[in-house]
Amino acid sequence: MTSEAPPFWWEKPDWRAQALSPLAKIYGAIAGRRIRRANPPSVAVPVLCVGNFTVGGAGKTPTSIALAKAAIAAGLKPGIVSRGYGGAFSGLHKVDPVHDSARHVGDEPLLLARHAPVVVCADRVAGARALVQSGCDFIIMDDGFQSARLHFDYALLVVDAGRGIGNGKVLPAGPLRAPLTDQLVRTDALLRIGTANGADQVVRSAARAAKPIYESVLQPKDMADLGQGRLFAFAGIGDPSKFFRTLNEASLDVAQTRSFPDHHPYTDEDAVDLMKEAAKDHLTLITTAKDHVRLLDGSALARKLAGQTLVLEVDLFFNHPQTAQNIIRDTRERAKARILKNL
Repeated sequence: MTSEAPPFWWEKPDWRAQALSPLAKIYGAIAGRRIRRANPPSVAVPVLCVGNFTVGGAGKTPTSIALAKAAIAAGLKPGIVSRGYGGAFSGLHKVDPVHDSARHVGDEPLLLARHAPVVVCADRVAGARALVQSGCDFIIMDDGFQSARLHFDYALLVVDAGRGIGNGKVLPAGPLRAPLTDQLVRTDALLRIGTANGADQVVRSAARAAKPIYESVLQPKDMADLGQGRLFAFAGIGDPSKFFRTLNEASLDVAQTRSFPDHHPYTDEDAVDLMKEAAKDHLTLITTAKDHVRLLDGSALARKLAGQTLVLEVDLFFNHPQTAQNIIRDTRERAKARILKNL
């Protein structure tokens, strides 16, 4: 399954957003009521939810990885529960990063499983309980903020500094998954990724709601392996332009780009076209880690493309070194109070 957000969602509201506003009002009312009335079941360990306000990519995966590393540094045994978007499993499955494929578990769970145990399951409560039974004592819930199927002790909402919340409208008039005010009520802190000013609207709203606002950046790693040639960058993620900006900000020579829908399954036609286009202009192909795992899981031609393509690996760094540990600490303290209250 793939998805592609309409470009007008990320522009100033126009007639299309206005025409869809009646549907957005209905959708927003239902989504907001679900958030306000949520009283989901819980598990006996701390649960940290990493979510975002909008559909599409905002940086949840690198954030979850950074927090898993912080939890391990604090002496915890974190586990990550994911819905496994893009995968084929309908039940509960513990991800094996060596033997599983993106086609079966999704590209994001494969990347997450390199750092902590991951369970993919549409039933997040069942997934969290399975992780606890396997020895995990701290749960990171990748997404799932709006659905509110599992009680979380702390909600960290991620926003991309470039895109922000787009036109600020609710689906289908814009990218918001629910009215911003309803989402902020359940938000414990906001994490802005990047240095652009596209997220100023949501940052101001969070500040007025007295929510902590943390800052972070994505930094490429292993830059020496990327060479010095001219690049042809392609990506099928929530916001391919963010990937292209990262390359440009790293002073790499990006001569050509191509965008695909989020979680795009690369076809033989895609592979042939990309390799042919790169060869014609003597360009070196480069893509994201998420795209690369999907290529490795594809046809012989997709795997051939993977072999000819560089991969940009990125790490998320918080602007203040103690941010991650503070989030871990606050999550644990709230969980302790919850558990004691329920005794």
